[in-house]
Amino acid sequence: MREFSEATGRHTVSEFSEAPPTGGTEQDDTRSVGAIVGDIAKDMSSLIRQEMDLAKTELKTEVTRAGKGAGMLGGAGAAGYLMLFFLSLALMYLLAKVMPLWIAAVATGVVWGIVAAVLALRGRKEMKQSSPQLPMTQQSLKEDVQWARAQKS
Repeated sequence: MREFSEATGRHTVSEFSEAPPTGGTEQDDTRSVGAIVGDIAKDMSSLIRQEMDLAKTELKTEVTRAGKGAGMLGGAGAAGYLMLFFLSLALMYLLAKVMPLWIAAVATGVVWGIVAAVLALRGRKEMKQSSPQLPMTQQSLKEDVQWARAQKS
């Protein structure tokens, strides 16, 4: 039998012959076509179930991340509304009578403006990090297609 030696980098001839590969036990060789098709169908069913579980898990993670981003954007909207409310109150008091009360209203409005800016930036960051493409599932499906093609050959 002719073999390739990685140590020497040359083909060698073995004095002992090996039995031809059978691909499994003798029981595997005597299976009917129906049994083989049944095994393939069972394997494909299991594979599809595993892929669906992976997709659900990955999608749940991405939806959670997108939900956090949306919540922060909602918080930014509420903070922005309060900023406008307090700045409007400040302007109203400023125009109505010039007293120290307007300073407190302006300060409150500025604080809400800062809160709105921080929430908007964090929400935007969370939304950018979410990836609805499910990269792990896509890679796994590509591997499954390659496996199925190998089984077909």
